[in-house]
Order: sequence, then structure tokens, then C-alpha cells
Amino acid sequence: MKGYMAGMKILDSLDNGLPFLKMHGLGNDFVILDARKADVPMTAAMAQAIGHRYFGVGFDQLVVLADCDDADVDITFWNTDGSTAGACGNATRCVARLILDETGKTDLTLRTGRGLLSVTEAGGGLVSVNMGQPQLDWQDVPLAREVDLVELPIEGAPGAAGMGNPHCVFVVEDVESLDLHKLGPIYEHHELYPERTNVEFLQIIDRNTMRMRVWERGGLPTLACGSGACASAVVAHRKGLTERNVTIKLDGGDLQIDWRDDGVWMTGPTQLVFSGVLSTDFLDKIK
Repeated sequence: MKGYMAGMKILDSLDNGLPFLKMHGLGNDFVILDARKADVPMTAAMAQAIGHRYFGVGFDQLVVLADCDDADVDITFWNTDGSTAGACGNATRCVARLILDETGKTDLTLRTGRGLLSVTEAGGGLVSVNMGQPQLDWQDVPLAREVDLVELPIEGAPGAAGMGNPHCVFVVEDVESLDLHKLGPIYEHHELYPERTNVEFLQIIDRNTMRMRVWERGGLPTLACGSGACASAVVAHRKGLTERNVTIKLDGGDLQIDWRDDGVWMTGPTQLVFSGVLSTDFLDKIK
């Protein structure tokens, strides 16, 4: 807890450069900026510069925190290509961990592009987030036209679901042998997905366990994807392959996904890695 509180204290001042935190959830890593006490002038160019793993800090998503009247905090997600995302499950858990420790609460409400999300302290360093009900209408995912979301008219018959962002979920025999760098871009930019899509590949181990690998929209494979795990659990259950409560084994570790009557709950760990400050020289060079 002390590490989190110390990290949040660093974000209190923006006098010299721009303070940030680096966190990850199962290797899905994030830069977190706090705009609650001072303005953070985010732009697509700024997200791209910070996200570069050689010339910047590097992240899978960038997170900006802001004050909110109807929730404990408002969260905006940015991808490495400078676009924004409506949802990011692992980043939501990381922010939840910070705010739980900052406030001493055991339950929170967070606002994202997905809407208001409920959070609860799960014990043992774990955080549970209700990611809301899946979007199962073709217009909400969104898709380009009306199709069967359980079996899309794409080779391999993937399923589709929205979790505040679009997902295309394949069930395969051997997930380890897949070339994500080859397949990911093909389906990310498929004509059926007008806003591009995250692409998940599942291997069913049993009715309560799956192995998943993911290519995230924005052009990169990641070690974990919380919204992708939620969407995958939904698609697998709708295909009749699993129960509603499953363990999903990702490259970075395990997530517990439980599709309940009130939404898809995701439970997993978080880790604060380090705090830092983006120099004014670095920021001044961003066009």
C-alpha cells in the first residue's frame, strides 16, 4: 500500500515536467497520468511519443485520470497509435488499485467510455471489476452489417462481442503455434469491423478453463487483455463450449471471468512498477 500511496503523491505536482506511474496487469502495461489536480494536455501525438518503447516510456495503453461528479474517478484510455479506446479491463483494475489504496475504500465506481463500472476489493492483492454486460447487437459491437455474432462469416467462424470496444474471437486447436504478427493485422482491419477490432485466439482446455492469446487494436500483441478475456468468455459460452465462470490463461498470467446477471466480472492482480517524470525537453519536442 505504501508504494501505491507514494506513487500517487508523486502525481500531486506537475511543476517540473509531467509525472506518471507505470503499472501492469499480467504484463499488460500502462502509463498513468493524473489530471485531477492539474491539466494534462493529451493529444494523439503525445500518446504516440510516450508510447514509443525506445524514444518514450512504452505502454500497451495510456490512462488519464480526471475528476468526475458521479464516480470516484473518470478514466480515458489511449492506444499507442494515438487513438482512444472505450474500455481496457486490465488498466481499469490498475486504476482501481490506486484509488482503493488512495481512499481506503473497499468499493468504487469508475467512469469510462464503457459507462459506470463497479469495483470491489477482492483480497490477496486482487481487484474485481464489473465490465458491464457484453454488447451483442451487431450495431453496438460495431459491425458493418447484420450477421450471426456467434459464427461470423469469416474463415474459422469466429464470434463477436463488444465490451466497450470490438472483439473478434477465434477458437483454435493450438493457440501456441499461431503467428500473431501475421494473423492479427489481417483480422484487426477486416471489412466487417468498421472501427477495426481486437483479435483473440482461444484454446478450450475444459468447460471452466481456456488459454488465450491476443492481438490488440492499435497494432500489437499483448501479454494480456482484460476486455478481450471478457469478450472471449462470452463468445465461448455462447458457442456452448464453456460455463459462464472461467479461468483464462494468458501469456502474462490468469484472469477469472464470471458472466453474471449484472455484467461480466473480471478478477486479477495488478502491479505498480515505477514512478517517473516526463522531462519538459521531451514534452517540448512533441509536435
